[in-house]
Amino acid sequence: MALAADLSTHIDALITSVAKISPDHKGSARVQSLKRRVQGGLRTGSHTRTDQFAVAKQLEGLQEKFQILNRDELAEALHIRLAELESNRNSWLPEILSLLLQLSDRPALLSTVKPPEERAKAPEAKETLSWSDLRADGTEFSDEEIWEQVDFAGDSSDDDFSSVVSDVSPPKHRPQSATTVDEEYIIPDDAFVPAENGDLIASLEKAQFWRAENHPSETTSRLITESQIARETIFMLQGLPTSIYVRLDDDFGMDRRYALEHSSSEALASLLQCFSMIGAKLNNVRSFTKLPQTIPYMQTFCRGLEDRLLEFDRVLSQVQCKYLSAGSTISLIQLLVDVRQHSHELVLLAEMIAKLGKDSIDQPMCCLDSLYDLICMLEALGDESSSQRLAELFFMCFKTYASSIRHWMETGQVDVSDSTFFVRTNRENGDLRTLWHDWFILDTGHRQQRIPQFLETSVQKVFTAGKSMVFLRHLNALPDIEAMRFEDLYSSSQLLPFPALVESAFEKLVDLDHSLSSSLLRTELDQQCGLWSSLDALHHVYLAKDMSAVSIIDAKVFELIDRGRSWDDRFLLTEITRTAFSSVSVIDTSRVLVRPDSTQMRVSQNGHRTVGILDAVTIDYGLPWPIANIITEDAIHTYQRISTFLMQIRRAKYAIVKQRVRDARNTTPDDNDTLVHALHHNMLWVLDFIYGHLTYLVISTAARSLHKDLSGAQDVDAMISAHQSYMSSLEAQCLLSKDLSHIHDAIINFLDLCVHFADLQAAHLLGDEEQHMENPHTKKEPENEFDSDDDDDDDNVNHEHTLTVSFHDSTYSQQLKTVNNQFNHLTTFVIDGLKNLARADGLQSWDILADRLEWRRNWRRL
Repeated sequence: MALAADLSTHIDALITSVAKISPDHKGSARVQSLKRRVQGGLRTGSHTRTDQFAVAKQLEGLQEKFQILNRDELAEALHIRLAELESNRNSWLPEILSLLLQLSDRPALLSTVKPPEERAKAPEAKETLSWSDLRADGTEFSDEEIWEQVDFAGDSSDDDFSSVVSDVSPPKHRPQSATTVDEEYIIPDDAFVPAENGDLIASLEKAQFWRAENHPSETTSRLITESQIARETIFMLQGLPTSIYVRLDDDFGMDRRYALEHSSSEALASLLQCFSMIGAKLNNVRSFTKLPQTIPYMQTFCRGLEDRLLEFDRVLSQVQCKYLSAGSTISLIQLLVDVRQHSHELVLLAEMIAKLGKDSIDQPMCCLDSLYDLICMLEALGDESSSQRLAELFFMCFKTYASSIRHWMETGQVDVSDSTFFVRTNRENGDLRTLWHDWFILDTGHRQQRIPQFLETSVQKVFTAGKSMVFLRHLNALPDIEAMRFEDLYSSSQLLPFPALVESAFEKLVDLDHSLSSSLLRTELDQQCGLWSSLDALHHVYLAKDMSAVSIIDAKVFELIDRGRSWDDRFLLTEITRTAFSSVSVIDTSRVLVRPDSTQMRVSQNGHRTVGILDAVTIDYGLPWPIANIITEDAIHTYQRISTFLMQIRRAKYAIVKQRVRDARNTTPDDNDTLVHALHHNMLWVLDFIYGHLTYLVISTAARSLHKDLSGAQDVDAMISAHQSYMSSLEAQCLLSKDLSHIHDAIINFLDLCVHFADLQAAHLLGDEEQHMENPHTKKEPENEFDSDDDDDDDNVNHEHTLTVSFHDSTYSQQLKTVNNQFNHLTTFVIDGLKNLARADGLQSWDILADRLEWRRNWRRL
């Protein structure tokens, strides 16, 4: 019992893991069905039974092999014995037959068998044939050709013998048996015309009007009857050679020597010309059906043409039978009316075929498009009967063409045998992160010749449905799609116009699979793949959603930069970042990786005190491969640029705030204090407004819009489009697009100015402290105070080594005024640039930021 309980527990765990079923649904009917199937598969028997169907198939193949190798007696004997075994069947019969098959040794060559009746009879003496038994006159062998050398190469039996002794497997299809002539068959006498019935033979010869002896040589024209012309016309329309109609390439000419007694030659020529024009078009159709076709729907089209030709030939045969009946009246005019009526569709198709041309390989959809246009034209003209019949032919071809589309949408697999299908496999590296974007492409051909014109609007939906099935197959979540009969797509809407009927049928075909696969894939991305948690993690890592975690990273990195230590160690930066984000539940810290760009580090090593050095730091957050198909590498690159820009703003504010704390320890009055305090306040004001505008207005508003768009997206393409629009909006509103580079560069210069101002204050403060310590009248600080503030002094000493400020060329006051002038110039430039942008594209965020910055335009300028 314990073993059964353990086995049941393991089976439940296996079903939950593989089928991805929640433990809450353990009692559902589907789970119980899966459990019974798994238990049945795990049961073991005392022995393995032989596959009886495989043994029967092998015996059937052995019979076919005997027949192919002209060993019919072996095939018949094996068939009789198998029939006897079937009547006395037991449970071990498959094992016995399998053993005999395994013990057999070249049965086709080494086996011999005799029929039962031959074995029952006593052996008879073989009769011999002598020359005396033949006829004395020797007429049977008087022909001298029998003594000539015979060439046996054509039907030599060496190949047959070699096929017997070889071990080659027999072909899959059984060849048709050759028909043998019954030697005892006697031709009946009524098949011959009696020699004494000369009148019948003469009448037959006279009826052959094409014979020259039936017409007097002195006449210029050959008079024939209307029945003869009708018969010749029917033969011509059926594609048979005639005497009146002469084939000239793709056209028919008339032998004008023939004439009717009761008709003028002009009227007869006009009438025959009408027949010949119809016959030429029918001949083109017959020739087209004989051309080899490699496109599947074109093969269906040719089969439809053959059916219509056969139907037309059947009508001609009925007309001919009516003419042969007693008392019938033959009229060429009535025959023309009947031919025109029943050949109307074929004539229209012949004209369409003539427009296709012989080189239709470069335009594989030309025939389907032409047939569609022809039906629309007939329907517009009111020819309902022809349009309906041709619509049947169209849907036959369209069903064949749509088989590859249905196979793609239902299984996510490309039919490589169909050269006209517009989806091509383009998988090279097999990276699942690029499955949606790179594994498959739309191959529309030159001028979209691989796509029918009436399907161009739905091709993208077909492409998306197939890729969704590929996506679901790699997620082990393929749905059970019930195949819909193609006839059900259009049979219920026959009252619609033909274009609407085709569009409705194809939309049913596409929407059935597209809606199911897309909705299921959306559910998998939301619930199983963690789409929303991944987006939330990106907002924390790149967009500083939680400042408590981001401030830890900033404090460590900025402190190392100020101290001039080696802060670009990727292991150190990665450890700092992972430790800071460990408190955020939606972030998988094992996916976080910080990569400093050593090349850019070397370029920026001369500008160690600029915010541009942070461009060398790149934070990577590895997404699961389903989410990586929606959030592409380009989007991650934009995230990284926004993250760097926000970090640069925080770097400038960190430098000013930290220096402000250091300035508080200096109580010595200075003439520049008013300007210094004003610059401190104004710079922090600008930094706070820019950072707050980007985070609390731009990013938060765009994030809410993204959540709304993703929730309403119908498929993965819509989700990708929504996220791309979101990233484009963020890139533009964060001043990172190429056309806004001048404003972004001005803000970066302003950030560098803030860092320079902090360094200027630090250098001035260090100079005052050195003078204060060198003054002998100044009271010395107690030792314990230095010890208590040892970290701050160490920061000052190390910070001094990273400073690039010097007072040799200009004084402290002059440099403060220069900073003030640059500050006023940069802020004015940014405000004016934002206003120009607002007037150009009407984006409200530019006006908001410009108004907030301009509110302090009347700063005190000293």
